[in-house]
Amino acid sequence: MKRTRTRAIVGSFVFFWVAPAVVAGVVPFALVGWTMQPPLLGLPGERVLGVAAVVAGLACLLDCFARFALEGRGTPAPVAQTEVLVASGLYRFVRNPMYISMLIITSGQTLLFGQTGLLVYTGVVFAAFHLNVLLYEEPQLRRRFGGSYETYCLRVGRWWPRLTPWRGSGAPDC
Repeated sequence: MKRTRTRAIVGSFVFFWVAPAVVAGVVPFALVGWTMQPPLLGLPGERVLGVAAVVAGLACLLDCFARFALEGRGTPAPVAQTEVLVASGLYRFVRNPMYISMLIITSGQTLLFGQTGLLVYTGVVFAAFHLNVLLYEEPQLRRRFGGSYETYCLRVGRWWPRLTPWRGSGAPDC
């Protein structure tokens, strides 16, 4: 078990730098160079809200990665998936908190840097995430976890969070 958990931690660390860091860091930098433009909406505190969104999104993303490694004994990477369905933490509120976290980060960057290009990028990334979830992730999770995943899907929304945490018995680690 220790070897599996260590492998999951290392694998999650590597995958973090391969996928989310690229999607929410490298690509936005390449698109706009993170140069400051006038605030998009011209509202006071807009940049502060942007920083808060980036920090909150990153904290949520790191929590999700930790849960995959420590509770699921796997990674978010398709090549080293979790051994168990992770339905704790933010996963009690919404099924795709990693993707939502990355969208919050790029939205925060949009506000912080005042770059409309990042807003367009966020929309494109959301569309890609949605298609990946519909065409690959959900069918694959249904095959792997069967009834537990079906029950979870009935109770927890794909993109819209619940107001109260799901405490169902249909999935482990709740």
